[in-house]
Amino acid sequence: MEARSSRREIGFGCFGAAIHGIVAASMCRLFGFRSVIPSQVHRSLLAADNALGVQSNQHPDGWGVAFYVDGAPHVTRSPLTALGDMLFHRLSGVVSSQTVLAHVRKATQGQINVLNCHPFQYGRWTCAHNGDIPNFDAKRELLLAEIAPRLRTFVLGDTDSEVIFYMLLTYLAERGELSGEHRIEDVFDALRRTVARVRELCDDENHSAILTLVVTDGSCLVATRGGRELFLSTYKGRCSDRDTCASLSAECEAPTQSGFVNHFIIASEPLQGENVWSELEPGEIVGVDQRMRVVRGRVNRLSLPLAPSVTARTG
Repeated sequence: MEARSSRREIGFGCFGAAIHGIVAASMCRLFGFRSVIPSQVHRSLLAADNALGVQSNQHPDGWGVAFYVDGAPHVTRSPLTALGDMLFHRLSGVVSSQTVLAHVRKATQGQINVLNCHPFQYGRWTCAHNGDIPNFDAKRELLLAEIAPRLRTFVLGDTDSEVIFYMLLTYLAERGELSGEHRIEDVFDALRRTVARVRELCDDENHSAILTLVVTDGSCLVATRGGRELFLSTYKGRCSDRDTCASLSAECEAPTQSGFVNHFIIASEPLQGENVWSELEPGEIVGVDQRMRVVRGRVNRLSLPLAPSVTARTG
């Protein structure tokens, strides 16, 4: 943690392309975090040796960053390659927030334009997707029919990702107004229903949708691994700022025993540095609520409290 101004910087680090090879280069990259204190993201987005911006060389079809201020999302998107976009450079130097969701795009569906860049936003909610519905053109109208009419009008692009987001919001709205607070269990349920319905409508013997997703309203953040790798970190092996950080607690340097954490990071690849990482299983859902309580579950199972990690790696 960084002692100055009670802020810290989360390092995005190296994506390990040598390990994941062509698979890592063939899809989008996701990064999301929640923390108990505002966090600067310059290193995560740009300054690290293989930061998100550097990764845009292999994922050149646009970028987006959503960060929350006073509970409201500030979303910037561009169809340009992040590393060559001066707006990306400027933004990475000023963003500091307790909740950030970032994405660089490798297009599989839809044109390369700003409307198709992630994260997508509606009200307080933002969402990013790493994946693909291979037969999307043939299934688009069926999927659009699943979206509530009042939400359907806000689908402005032509990606599968945006349609998936508004399906999720449709199911979530059945639990209460989207402008209100939602329990993390409600978000889990909406995400499960979305994944199940997309697969029911689109999967067949020749096609299988890839549905790795991250969604947040700035208070809770929920992610699921649906065909592309996803990694979680909630603690460090040893925090380099442990002697100066006022927010240091036992949960910063060890698996949580209480179910509560000080930081919660989701990434497409383990990030280099002090963080200890565990890989989500296929079909797993994990999230953190407004109190920084971690919940884990599966697409087809009930939500469970976070259990101590049994398989972990350092970045």
